[in-house]
Amino acid sequence: MLEANLKQQLGTYLQNIVNPIEITVSTNGSAKSEELLELAREITELKSDKITLTVDANSQGRAPQMAIAPKGEAARVRFAGIPMGHEFTSLVLALLQAGGHPSKAAQATLEQIKGLDQKLNFEVYISLSCHNCPDVVQAVNLMAVLNPNITATMIDGSLFQDEVNERNIMAVPSVFLNGDHFGQGRMTLDEILNKVDTGAADKQAAELSEKAPYDVLVVGGGPAGAAAAIYSARKGIRTGVVAERFGGQVSDTMAIENFISVKATEGPKLVAGLEQHVLDYDVELMKTQKAVRLEKKEFVEIELENGAVLKSKSVILATGARWREMNVPGEQEYRNKGVAYCPHCDGPLFKGKKTAVIGGGNSGIEAAIDLAGIVEHVTVLEFGDTLRADDVLVKKANSLPNVTIIKNAMTTEVLGDGQRVIGLKYTDRLTDESHLVDVAGIFVQIGLVPNSEFLKDTLELTNRGEIVINAHGETSIPGVFAAGDVTTTPYKQIIISMGSGATAALGAFDYLIRN
Repeated sequence: MLEANLKQQLGTYLQNIVNPIEITVSTNGSAKSEELLELAREITELKSDKITLTVDANSQGRAPQMAIAPKGEAARVRFAGIPMGHEFTSLVLALLQAGGHPSKAAQATLEQIKGLDQKLNFEVYISLSCHNCPDVVQAVNLMAVLNPNITATMIDGSLFQDEVNERNIMAVPSVFLNGDHFGQGRMTLDEILNKVDTGAADKQAAELSEKAPYDVLVVGGGPAGAAAAIYSARKGIRTGVVAERFGGQVSDTMAIENFISVKATEGPKLVAGLEQHVLDYDVELMKTQKAVRLEKKEFVEIELENGAVLKSKSVILATGARWREMNVPGEQEYRNKGVAYCPHCDGPLFKGKKTAVIGGGNSGIEAAIDLAGIVEHVTVLEFGDTLRADDVLVKKANSLPNVTIIKNAMTTEVLGDGQRVIGLKYTDRLTDESHLVDVAGIFVQIGLVPNSEFLKDTLELTNRGEIVINAHGETSIPGVFAAGDVTTTPYKQIIISMGSGATAALGAFDYLIRN
């Protein structure tokens, strides 16, 4: 089941187990049940003095399923499916935490989890190829380990198709709490906590508003924001970072192969490195906080969604960008019901079905290539008369028998049956004829839109919503700088955003010493 190197690494990790734990595997005679049981046996053999295995044959509940618990306690963490792929780390952490190995989460966060007094039963539907799913699984698992009122179950949607269909799940991660839909997409531990702990927002707002003014306040936690924070902190000035989601778009990026000096990496790994680098300096990091207003008074003031107001002598705006939407009828109605924006995450849910990819750039053609190995057929619709993707990607896509590329195609409507997507309409821009394509999933890959809505009528923006900056990162308001994908900086790339963040930080420092 486990390769030799992986087994050796796992054995090293399991040495950190302090207290005895018990693994219970529920089986139903299927091949997948035997596969999960083999995995459990290998784990047990690696640390037999601390781990015991119980088998529940002919289970009447979900099977295959692995339950993990401190010995003598009822299991509160379960994996319905085989937690390999991106979820293998979730399994390792569950074993360690159930065995008494401490979490690296902030002490205040751990105390907040322990203080929750309501019964919470989390069910997280995932796909093993989803790189956003482990964040959610690991968050609710930690909550379940620390608080006896909480249970958490990871469910592999590909193995429990009846549940997926019954609950109309067409995007992952999809989270249910006490049987009701709770959330969709990547969520951090802090975001989940804030959602279930109803008094958290008011308390956080009061604490944030009491903070002393910063020298530099960075708004945004992507590559540009991280670079700006590091460069500012290295100058020895009071630096803060406020971000709705640390990592931004990079958290949703799978393969990164153009980050100079690093041959290949993945978005979540790069984000973890960025956050650790920021925290290596004296930087106040305020996550899960969304900026809603900027105003220049004695200080530059940033108002947050929870009502808190932060003050700073200078501000660097690095709020990044998000996936551009098609803005056609049916898109919002069927979002996460067949309309998706992450082929890596949601592609496995459309196994054996017909899908469409909107956009013929690198992202679109890469999505088509990835999906072709999973789905029945992929139709790529490109608005222009030529594909914008790299030639090597185009050649690969054209070589695949289940990929069709249609150019000069303007998507006009998403069609559904009230529950899920059943097709789309597009117009041939050359003939003006309307066509119907029968698909179960539509993956939108048509570029980015800057996160600058809260700055409208505050500082100078282009007609596309980009913040206008000069060579020093300065905006139209003195003391306010900007960096990264939210600005007029050409070529939206990770490494360019980092350089842009460094420039804005140096520009802000120069402003401070002159004023």
